[in-house]
Amino acid sequence: MQLGIISRTFSRPTLAELLDAIQAQGLECVQFNFASLGLPTLPEKIDPGLADEIRAACHARKLSLAAVSGTFNLIHPDLGARQDGLRRLVLLAEVCARLGAPLLTLCTGTRDPENMWRRHPANDEPDAWRDLLESLGRALELTESTGMALGIEPEPGNVVATAPKARRLLDEMASPRLRIVMDGANLFQADNLARMPQVFAEAFDLLGGDIAIAHAKDVQLHGALKYVASGKGILDYGDYLARLRGCGYTGPLILHELQEQEVPGCVQLLRAKLRPTQ
Repeated sequence: MQLGIISRTFSRPTLAELLDAIQAQGLECVQFNFASLGLPTLPEKIDPGLADEIRAACHARKLSLAAVSGTFNLIHPDLGARQDGLRRLVLLAEVCARLGAPLLTLCTGTRDPENMWRRHPANDEPDAWRDLLESLGRALELTESTGMALGIEPEPGNVVATAPKARRLLDEMASPRLRIVMDGANLFQADNLARMPQVFAEAFDLLGGDIAIAHAKDVQLHGALKYVASGKGILDYGDYLARLRGCGYTGPLILHELQEQEVPGCVQLLRAKLRPTQ
């Protein structure tokens, strides 16, 4: 596996300084978010020259572009917001093809109008699922000419909250361009942390053959569930990485949900856990 990071972990005034900071950590790949350059994650427009600059700068530093973040709320209660997100996603997909990035990561969304990661009781209603199918179908259709794969992941606050729901979505969409972002920490909620091996087993059995990229963060439970940097929680990384290997996954492992000062420790931890099989 190639160790990488989400670019917005670092804050630098220029693209060159941003990528230098990532390279200095000994990382091999990056999930790029245009927010790192002071733009929205889904910009209104992107100069093709900027895409060329990003690609050349990554190449010069031997950093591969593992994915680009394209998150917006696919089931936002406001149809206009969904349509605007889809319009911007098409622009981003065209840029990603120019960048040479193979994957755009998405958020399956929530009925919460303010925060696309926050749980809402209406996420479990049939109309939420119908809206997801419609929005995702349009996303796949509108980006088809770019050849970009679209990545979704189980997220406790989203309509696709579990591995079984992610499997259902893959089966219903039946598109080879729809792939899985596997994040071990996102498989858990307060009521299933005690069953970690069983939850991992189910998730990898259902989704292991469809993983396009893997994320690395950790989880704590102190009253409420909290995501933290790798190694600062209770996630069984031995089990998580073993299951990734077991399904034949050899791609990027992307750090996130951490502060810049935590990066060296997380890199050291994951290097140590990956080393025995490399």
